[in-house]
Amino acid sequence: MTGQTAAEQISIGVDVGGTKIACGVLRGEHLLERHVQPTPDTGWEGVLDAIAAQVKALQAAQPEARLIGVGVPGPLNADRTRVKFAPNIYGFTDVPLVDGLRERLGQRIILENDAKAAALAEAHLGAARGTESSVYVTVSTGIGAGLVLNGRLWRGRHGIAGEIGHITVMPGGPVSGAGLDGALEAVASGTAIARDASYALNRDVSTAEAFSLAEQGHPAARRVVAQALRHIGTALADLQKTLDPEVFVIGGGVASVGDYFFQGVQRAADEYSKGFAPVTIRRAQLGTDAGVIGAALAARHG
Repeated sequence: MTGQTAAEQISIGVDVGGTKIACGVLRGEHLLERHVQPTPDTGWEGVLDAIAAQVKALQAAQPEARLIGVGVPGPLNADRTRVKFAPNIYGFTDVPLVDGLRERLGQRIILENDAKAAALAEAHLGAARGTESSVYVTVSTGIGAGLVLNGRLWRGRHGIAGEIGHITVMPGGPVSGAGLDGALEAVASGTAIARDASYALNRDVSTAEAFSLAEQGHPAARRVVAQALRHIGTALADLQKTLDPEVFVIGGGVASVGDYFFQGVQRAADEYSKGFAPVTIRRAQLGTDAGVIGAALAARHG
């Protein structure tokens, strides 16, 4: 907003996920308020209604917060007005999100992919602060990434830069939610780890339990987890050779298991980047607030 210093800027960030919608007000670098509600399962119009209701509630308490950014999982169209599809949100295909929210709120809306929004947050206020180039990777239900190059978010010609969850790492392997065989998220996401551990142990096994058993030395669980971490580390090594960023920041629910995850990924990244450049990996600092903060920052950057 004209005349405001960085410390005075205020904006609203909305982080739309498969299970919840989080919304908050960012003043300068500080998150003042944060509201969370379950993501409606009635279709995209219900989701937009829920977003609008949250934004109105925040603006009632912070009326000067007129910049609004929304982060959504999945690819966007080239001009960032529509969501092509969000595989983990019911009925979220070809959604006119910007127009729909503008009709409901009468205000300008900035739309961003959620991983790109989180990348912006970690680059400006989190683990990659002070660097000019970073790659943020989220490993949870799926796998996504955001690229910050020369201090700016890189979206690519068609807006899909960072969709590393859909790169092919095992041709002919399991089919991902996007319909691609052998995509990274089909073999290394939390969903994939739980699926493979359940098959290997012949019972339902959660991602958290798979890691717990692996750390305890259970042979099958350890093998399942090791394969997933190897795929992730190899992908980071390939990105290091392609983009040569200063740092990788990893967040998401799967990464929250801690040392075992990061040590496994780092070993594989070191192995496959040897002789080129070291892969520097940091843990995300902003946690579940990264999406909200990033969306609020995206609103300021346009």
